[in-house]
Amino acid sequence: MASNRALKVADRIKEVVAQTIESRVKDPRLGFVTITDVRITGDLQQASIFYTVLGTDFEREETGLALNSAKGLLRSEVGKALGLRITPSIEFFQDGLQESASAMADLMAQVRAADAELAKLREQAKPAGDADPYKVHD
Repeated sequence: MASNRALKVADRIKEVVAQTIESRVKDPRLGFVTITDVRITGDLQQASIFYTVLGTDFEREETGLALNSAKGLLRSEVGKALGLRITPSIEFFQDGLQESASAMADLMAQVRAADAELAKLREQAKPAGDADPYKVHD
């Protein structure tokens, strides 16, 4: 489990990176990006930043390139804001949240269709034996 300090540092990194992307990164390849999560190692030396991009696959790819090219500026801003002895290195990862949610919605639709088909079959089903399967003794 992550320490309370690491969680606070991760939240602060998320804020600083989001604000810096919005105000200081002027790369035209940068799409509509949202920082979804930041995870930092226990020693506070490596930060994994997860992001999503609204748009096509090409726009997502271009945004990834723009974020990687702005890594130095972003790390510098994080260092200034945090005031730690060692500024964490930054790595960007595209968050698969949208794809996972879409896949889950597709699976749920398949399950609903299978349930509806099963309900139809149940309505037409008849018992395999007698209506009263228990023997009655006279």
